[in-house]
Amino acid sequence: MSEEKKEEKKEKKGFFRRLVSGLTKTRENIVSGIDSIFSGFSKIDDDFYEEIEEILIMGDIGVSTTENIIENLKEKVKENKIKDPKECKQLLIDSIKEQMDIGENAYDFEDRKSIILVIGVNGVGKTTSVGKLAAQLKSKGNKVIMAAADTFRAAAIEQLTEWANRAGTDIIAQQEGADPGAVVFDAIQAAKSRKADILICDTAGRLHNKKNLMEELKKINRIIDKEYSDAYRETFIVLDGTTGQNALSQAKQFMECADITGVILTKMDGTAKGGIAVAIQSELGIPVKYIGIGEKIEDLQKFDADSFVDALFDVKKDDKDDEE
Repeated sequence: MSEEKKEEKKEKKGFFRRLVSGLTKTRENIVSGIDSIFSGFSKIDDDFYEEIEEILIMGDIGVSTTENIIENLKEKVKENKIKDPKECKQLLIDSIKEQMDIGENAYDFEDRKSIILVIGVNGVGKTTSVGKLAAQLKSKGNKVIMAAADTFRAAAIEQLTEWANRAGTDIIAQQEGADPGAVVFDAIQAAKSRKADILICDTAGRLHNKKNLMEELKKINRIIDKEYSDAYRETFIVLDGTTGQNALSQAKQFMECADITGVILTKMDGTAKGGIAVAIQSELGIPVKYIGIGEKIEDLQKFDADSFVDALFDVKKDDKDDEE
């Protein structure tokens, strides 16, 4: 195995350990309750399913997602002719994982000429996520340009400039209060002339004035359609994992004015509402593509549903990876 592969594997294992630790509060909310159901019930009946349902909803997995999980679990129990509640745990884990398939093409943008719009309300870690993403894509050999199009928050421009310096990427920025569309226009021209692989635009930090936000996003999208129609498009929304169901309703509002293709879920270290990752994917039909658990560049990682659910249930990873 090459040194680079070994380093990547080590980084992933370290991230998984931190994810397990970050999800402790969620696990206390969900798993301890579920374990007591598995050991407390002697037969699988309606009461058994109702208890599981209640705990999943309390863990911010959401009502309709929980119903899907329970239906799926019932089918698996019937198929496998299971009578002992203790044998349901792995089936439940599998049912949750099935709600979270992100699809084979989730990261196609990495290998194509792409433009990524990143939206989200202020305070969710949006600009930091843009910086981390840019640094990671650059480290994989991509030529990355960032556009500071969240122009209504002065600190966003400074913050992104700081990330550009750290990552060694180009940044296109204007002064505070500039027209976001103009910034994106300039950034597209720069991306073309400098032959950039990926252009990442930090934009839209306000939701309280939805009409203005919608107009702003429409204008940006028109500019991209006209000036950069051959680029592969992604629109990521950044959501704060600690806000649980609130994050879900934020996403729904943004979906009214943007074609969202992926979610970056931040602040997953120490939240009791980690179940929201399951709800987002299942209820909105939008994949969680990245998950953030800290301040460092490597604390933003591609979302792996299997690893996430294993961390949620503290399923011990075996060490067979190390033997390869």
